[in-house]
Amino acid sequence: MNIHKKFFSKIGANYLILGIMAIVLQIILVNIISVTNPEYLHDINIVTVISSLCNYILPFPIFYWLMKKLDDVEIEKAGVSVKTFILYTGITITLMWIGNIAGLIITMLLSGAIQNDIANPVQELINSANIWINLVIISIFAPICEEILFRKFLIDRTIKYGAKVSIILSAVLFAFFHGNLNQFFYAFLMGGFFAYVYIKTGKITYTIILHAIVNIMGSVVSLILANSVTNIQINPNPIDAVIIIGYVAIILSFLIIGLYGLTKIKKARFNGSKTQISLKNPFKTVYLNIGMILFILFFIGEMVYQIL
Repeated sequence: MNIHKKFFSKIGANYLILGIMAIVLQIILVNIISVTNPEYLHDINIVTVISSLCNYILPFPIFYWLMKKLDDVEIEKAGVSVKTFILYTGITITLMWIGNIAGLIITMLLSGAIQNDIANPVQELINSANIWINLVIISIFAPICEEILFRKFLIDRTIKYGAKVSIILSAVLFAFFHGNLNQFFYAFLMGGFFAYVYIKTGKITYTIILHAIVNIMGSVVSLILANSVTNIQINPNPIDAVIIIGYVAIILSFLIIGLYGLTKIKKARFNGSKTQISLKNPFKTVYLNIGMILFILFFIGEMVYQIL
């Protein structure tokens, strides 16, 4: 195995370890709570907090130690105008919708093939949890942690191989790490775009904000919208009508902006100096190694387990 293939194998292995640690820690905590305070496991809000701790906080020291063993490169920082950030927001929301539609179609076809409904665990969690838990954990805490893990740590160490390698790898790892088919497609698209934004700006703050906007739309705004739709069917009132019309207007506006922005992204070019090492066979080097293969197989297994 050459030095570059070995490097990406370590990357894959590190993220595999992160995923395994999250599951093991959750099993340990759930078993401890089931013995001490079993009633807590019936509270979806407490379960959400436990899941966040196990996914991000508790495994972080070991993951940080593993990633620090790999050399990183500081990305040149650049600010963006308000106009550009609005464009980025539109692209993010557009990719979210495209990914959601793709995921919905695939899961519907698969559900029909296996004659069994494929549950969306994240949507079930959002619908069941307290709206403040959704805001704090899903809309703020998760974006911060995920952008550090899948953009900052990953791209700083892989950008020497070029922007395209970093962007696609960030998208792939981010999509598989979600561990379910419903989220795979939009996580892939947005993960790649967030990687693009981070490489262009060198500022993780921008991707955290974009990520938070998406999660707020999906976990907080969606609940408010659903409540307004239900209310207006039972007892029509102007407040709920304004909420629904306002939501549709905002989404349509950002979709138009996003579709326009995607045409500009195709023409975007990164500074060639960012590519310090050119790979002769990028796919084989980056993905066909023991670490990456085990990572992908592990999360495919998790997806299949959830489907069955």
